[in-house]
Amino acid sequence: MRTLTKFGLLLIPAVALSLYLDPATKLSAQNQSASDAPKTAERQFKNIQVLKGIPADQLMPTMQFIAASLGVECEFCHVEHQMDKDDKKEKKTARKMIAMELAIDKDNFDGNLGVTCFTCHRGSAHPVSIPVLYAEGTKPPPHVHNEASHPNLPSADQIFDKYLAAVGGADALKKIKTRVQKGTIDAMGKQYPIEIYSEAPDKRVSVSHPAGGSSVTAFNGQAGWLTIPNGVHFMTAAEREAARVDAQLYFALQVRELYKDFRVLPPEDINGHPTDLIYATAPGRPALRLNFDQQSGLLVRQTRYAETALGRLPTQVDYADYREAGGVKIPYQWTLTRPNGSFTIRVTQVEQNVPVDDKLFVAPPETPAK
Repeated sequence: MRTLTKFGLLLIPAVALSLYLDPATKLSAQNQSASDAPKTAERQFKNIQVLKGIPADQLMPTMQFIAASLGVECEFCHVEHQMDKDDKKEKKTARKMIAMELAIDKDNFDGNLGVTCFTCHRGSAHPVSIPVLYAEGTKPPPHVHNEASHPNLPSADQIFDKYLAAVGGADALKKIKTRVQKGTIDAMGKQYPIEIYSEAPDKRVSVSHPAGGSSVTAFNGQAGWLTIPNGVHFMTAAEREAARVDAQLYFALQVRELYKDFRVLPPEDINGHPTDLIYATAPGRPALRLNFDQQSGLLVRQTRYAETALGRLPTQVDYADYREAGGVKIPYQWTLTRPNGSFTIRVTQVEQNVPVDDKLFVAPPETPAK
């Protein structure tokens, strides 16, 4: 039977658990909290040979990047439940390929990740060495971003100002101190109830209710954690920064404070609608691509990137069904997509400025996972 752990995500017992957790962490890496000293992969995991020296909390995202690039699951290379064993030929081949990639990037791209697993594999376990033939009219368009061919792009400030006005303006946003949302989460053919509690400026807790019992994903402005079947996973630094972005109750107002460097890219069409595109970066925070509907000004897609030792893992959030609630416009639906799957949250009830129990934002004790 296919289990959710094979996706390399902490999604047991519900996909809702990873609302904030940007890529994968397995049980052997679950007890690294914000206060722990950074560990290298070889200190925390067994039988590390070619990824020595990388931060331990990057190892599982790196494994997820490989899986997504090749379109495989963990057991393609690993012996199930005995990940440190070297019984499979594919694992030995993977080590050679990792060393080859790192050497190519060191010798040709100054150590930057110009070539990755995905460069050659493109979702296939075995790279295609012969060019693909396309029938006339079916060849995909080239993926080109050329700002020179779009000389009249708006500035980032113009796009952000339009976005802020579209959601109701700064004064209306600041009037919202708390928000409670209730609805459902659809994932892997199943639907569960979910509640999301938010408190300004950046506290957020989601509680989902699958058949196996309630699961919590939380960020209190400093620490982030997820409940799992046998303990608690505390978010790594990278996961916390992704959670901080999601938790912003005033995102339209705060984005220019969270990020400092903005690049306006040529427009993109999303579902037949033209969007303005901003690429945002800041030290220590995940890079963001932000798509704003050109007509409404509203944010319709956010794509963020988690850094791994071999490449960048994307997480895409699509926002839809914007409605007015308490004087501001918010999405009543969003879909989170990663290389290995997606889930959709649909909100059916919103309450603004209602009491939220402070206990929801208190981190649990760090009990070791079994």
